[in-house]
Amino acid sequence: MVLDVSRTDQILQRLLALHPKLIDLSLDRMDRLLEQMGRPQDRLPPVIHVAGTNGKGSTVAYLRAFLEAAGKRVHVYTSPQLVDFRERIRLDGKLVTARQLNEALEYCEAVNNGIPITYFEITTAAALKLFADVPADYLLLEVGLGGRYDATNVVDHPLGAVITPVSIDHVEYLGNTVGIIAKEKAGIIKRGSPLVVGRQTEEGLASIEAEARKLGVTPYVAGRDYDGFAQNGQLVYQDEMGLLDLPPPALRGAHQIDNASLAIAAARHFGLALSREQLAEGLRRVVWPARLQPLRGKLSELLPPEAELWLDGGHNEAGGQVLAQAMRDMDRANPRPLVMIMGTFANKDARGFLGHFGRQPVMVYTVRITGERASWPARSLADVALAQGLEAKPMRSIEGALRAAATIPDARVLICGSLHFAGEALRKNGTPPD
Repeated sequence: MVLDVSRTDQILQRLLALHPKLIDLSLDRMDRLLEQMGRPQDRLPPVIHVAGTNGKGSTVAYLRAFLEAAGKRVHVYTSPQLVDFRERIRLDGKLVTARQLNEALEYCEAVNNGIPITYFEITTAAALKLFADVPADYLLLEVGLGGRYDATNVVDHPLGAVITPVSIDHVEYLGNTVGIIAKEKAGIIKRGSPLVVGRQTEEGLASIEAEARKLGVTPYVAGRDYDGFAQNGQLVYQDEMGLLDLPPPALRGAHQIDNASLAIAAARHFGLALSREQLAEGLRRVVWPARLQPLRGKLSELLPPEAELWLDGGHNEAGGQVLAQAMRDMDRANPRPLVMIMGTFANKDARGFLGHFGRQPVMVYTVRITGERASWPARSLADVALAQGLEAKPMRSIEGALRAAATIPDARVLICGSLHFAGEALRKNGTPPD
């Protein structure tokens, strides 16, 4: 297996060299390769296609948990990975094996024959081949970036499309307003396929509805056609079919009520015929790493036993908003000094992210993401925090920041800022991919 994994890394390095850009949004290269492969996208199980800025992965995790609680075989495609590339591809509920992945990647590499194609496009083609070759009842297909020109947007007749909340992110590729970005996300809408839409700003919803009208699709919208809210420690969901009293989701944070409700709405609107008991079981068993995840392992051992250690991959301004609210909710229930350990990319709005926390953190330790030239330097990121009126210090590593945090009594320590940074923390913690 070690040899297979090493071979995976070698293949992926070759695929990275096929195009001068990591991201080059277009469907031309994807269409060409899939035609040469015999159009695997036409042989997939029923597809639920999920786009949006925040909550895509959580929504997919809920749908997977609901369907598996009903005994269904579920393929899943998500990105990026946290620790191991294989996390991107689940076949019938299980991580793709190194051998299956290598064979699919090398097949696509051979068919492509050196023609320029981006890394995400050719690896997505490999995933589609695997999803077509292995039987399943459903495929949960998460968009990588945007929607309209994303490599996943090659399924002509999905079972349904989901658009999670849209906010500002990846402005260099998608545009600099929520309305423009939402229009790109809405590019996954297909004529004849139902659409469920998570809670949006007025501007975002207007763009999505305008794109849906062009295709004769009526969106099923949060706050209008369905809703979900926390009440007496339960999740209460309601739509035109009635009201469901359900257990709270296993994933932490008030924002997970919206994510879970969006997944329930999609399941019901797409006709998945799941019982209340199956939805409840899915809510109890759902797992999605690095989303307000309590961390136990090598890193937590650097803190005193009474300290808390949390991990979250939220990385944009909206992600900072929901994460800050989650920290305030925790503090109301169990007051502790908040210590943040933050690493993020230089193209991310660190000021906007941190601005939602107010003066809650007693200290922000900043760390450069290891091996990432596009990361904020620790010193520069600390300057951003200092400009927000926060106490901040640059550190050389996550471990060094944790040792410093250990000197603050009863601390609640939050590692955050980027999914890549969260992945680095999980690797150092010794947490295996799941």
